Amino acid sequence: MSSPVLDLQGLTKTYGAFTALSDVSLSIRPGEIFALLGPNGAGKTTLIGSVCGLVKKTSGSIRLFGQDLDQDPVRPRYDVGLVPQEINFDPFFSVAESLHIQMGFYGRPRDEARVDEVLTALNLHAKKDALTRALSGGMKRRLLIAKALVHRPKLVFLDEPTAGVDVELRRDLWTYVRRLASEGTTIVLTTHYLEEAEELADRVGVINEGRLLLVEDKASVLRRFGEKRLVVTFEQPVAELPEPGRRFNATLSEDRRTLTYVEREGNAPAGALLTALYGQGLPISDVETRRSRMEDVLIEILRGRPQPKSA
Repeated sequence: MSSPVLDLQGLTKTYGAFTALSDVSLSIRPGEIFALLGPNGAGKTTLIGSVCGLVKKTSGSIRLFGQDLDQDPVRPRYDVGLVPQEINFDPFFSVAESLHIQMGFYGRPRDEARVDEVLTALNLHAKKDALTRALSGGMKRRLLIAKALVHRPKLVFLDEPTAGVDVELRRDLWTYVRRLASEGTTIVLTTHYLEEAEELADRVGVINEGRLLLVEDKASVLRRFGEKRLVVTFEQPVAELPEPGRRFNATLSEDRRTLTYVEREGNAPAGALLTALYGQGLPISDVETRRSRMEDVLIEILRGRPQPKSA
């Protein structure tokens, strides 16, 4: 098994009496897309800042590409890219100049072809010679992403990368993130657009009040904390809850026309109930199924507060 790209052990950050990160242990695998989820103030940006050198940790260890950052805090970070939440760049440089300067910060030689490649991928090439101060809000967000990627980092942190941008950019970024991951780049994503995490992530971590509550494969999280809801509408009201419904602990609406069954992990599958209902010859006019989304699952986890889990 490959060594982790990033390994945190007991990472803690305090500001006086306030604990921003509490004993966080986490390993990020090469080439994965990892979504770090949690409410505002949960510790997501503090964690990223600790890895990127923007926040000084209080205790714990950070190993980046196998190197302990306490022993070598500079060289491993040359292979890290960060898209911050805040838009920040010099307004007096052109888009292309900003990217060349960014490459220089990371010790990379001037590379016109690489700049063109990134600008094209983010639909920003037409603005190559424009001053950054003349860009629209969405274009400025694209430039932030380009700056994080232009030096070919092995690990990229996307901290709310699509906050306040249009649907087109969001979809463009999704496509590019998938491409980067397929080429071996490791992605750590924080987002309030939980559709983004559901669409992109291989694994998810949930953090709240500085504590890591859960780290698990996305599919496993959706299965374990989510549910599938089966709603069956009868052509006419039924006298009582049909026998299969009683057996599956389904419920019947007040008008006796709608049966609802919630399938969770460990329950009988909804399809078995539907088969049993059809087997009784009941007059069914409509069948609808609804699955939990990542937003529902996150709320469930935050309410349930699972024991912290390291991975």
